Amino acid sequence: MMNLLVSACLLGVNCRYCGDACPGADVKYLAERFGLIPVCPEQLGGLPTPRPPAEIRGGRVVTVNGGDVTEAFQKGAQEALRLAELFGCRYAVLKNRSPSCGAGCIYDGTFSGSLTKGDGVTASLLKQAGLVLLNEDNAEEELNRLPPPENV
Repeated sequence: MMNLLVSACLLGVNCRYCGDACPGADVKYLAERFGLIPVCPEQLGGLPTPRPPAEIRGGRVVTVNGGDVTEAFQKGAQEALRLAELFGCRYAVLKNRSPSCGAGCIYDGTFSGSLTKGDGVTASLLKQAGLVLLNEDNAEEELNRLPPPENV
């Protein structure tokens, strides 16, 4: 059975910055076909739950009250990659728009709800390592369509 790295909040784990989860029925079905490896890079990086909201601004991850949490986000990304490698994950199903897990589109760093092109810290590292990044909206369609990536 192929393993998938999955943002833990999508599986119902209360690990989001606000202390809740965002379980998606479209993601839970994956457990029927894949081994799911839940990760919360922010918790793996040592941040508490709940925690202040954070966004990427100028290459740094900053909280709404001005704290710099870049190092914790980088540590969590490294730990998520370590788990992906340990469990042979070639795909990751990640939370949209997150400063950790957002792939292709994240909040713009102004805490205004505006979006910009870009990747979260973990998404960027996983992509560099060759994982195929999916999100809660496209996981089922893409997993049914994409061939497995090579050399992961």
